[in-house]
Amino acid sequence: MENNNEITSDLKGLINILNDGKEGYESASETTESTELQGLFLKYSAQRAGFAAELKDHLAAHGGESDNESGGLLGVLHRTWIDIKQALTSKEDTAILGAIETGEKAALEKFDAVLDHPETHADHIALLQRQRTGIREALSEIETFKQRLENIN
Repeated sequence: MENNNEITSDLKGLINILNDGKEGYESASETTESTELQGLFLKYSAQRAGFAAELKDHLAAHGGESDNESGGLLGVLHRTWIDIKQALTSKEDTAILGAIETGEKAALEKFDAVLDHPETHADHIALLQRQRTGIREALSEIETFKQRLENIN
């Protein structure tokens, strides 16, 4: 039973951070004036929503459920920070991208912590690894975009 509780707790934590990412990307898409960035942010918001739905299915298979659709407390704080930062920087895209980098790095850390226990998550380890790869690829794209903007300015 302890193993199932750990699985449930880990999956709920990942669902929270995925929902944080979904909400963060939505907030960023509403903040930027760049149509290119808006499209990128909405793409990753939809990806995070899909990832969360996949994990909710696995959580249900282990007897748990998540009614979280909007992220956790840290996500709320992170989105608030984005809102404040944007008010101070006049919607500067490099600041938005920097805030997203922070969120994506936090998501990777959370996934890595869970993936450090492959025996606990054997039945969905491939799913977790695939989602982690998706987050890593998103982070790389965000970092590249940010560097490109910094080189222009």
